[in-house]
Amino acid sequence: MGEDVTLDAELPAAPPLAALLEAALYVDDLDAAEAFYGGLLGLERIVRVADRHVFYRLGAMTLLLFNPDRTEQSPGSATLPVPPHGARGPGHLCFAVTAPEIDAWHDRLHAAGVAIEADFAWPNGARSIYFRDPAGNSLEMAEPRLWADS
Repeated sequence: MGEDVTLDAELPAAPPLAALLEAALYVDDLDAAEAFYGGLLGLERIVRVADRHVFYRLGAMTLLLFNPDRTEQSPGSATLPVPPHGARGPGHLCFAVTAPEIDAWHDRLHAAGVAIEADFAWPNGARSIYFRDPAGNSLEMAEPRLWADS
């Protein structure tokens, strides 16, 4: 499916990658995902296309939620030349939040009946909480200093 990458040849120079523009998770129920991400998490919806996808603005980044039953198929249109893609099983995404925000989110998620699977401090002192979306994706909220010393 993927191609072998040759790294032993001399490659042309390219600028360093500086940021992620978008990240994708795959969900089987867009209505449940929309209630969770738009309702509970309060993300700003950009667009929804039937049972194919729903996109959310997240600061300078876009969170793409795709139904793999639809995106694994060719779009069948020259106006949307995106190759088929999809994933099965739980993915992972981490939201950057402050320590006081973690407490507030913990309380909100708990009040909504969302189980907190883990709540702990990393060796560098940064705190994370882990929970799941309705599709089973593993979500994390963590202090950005989690990666400050890496």
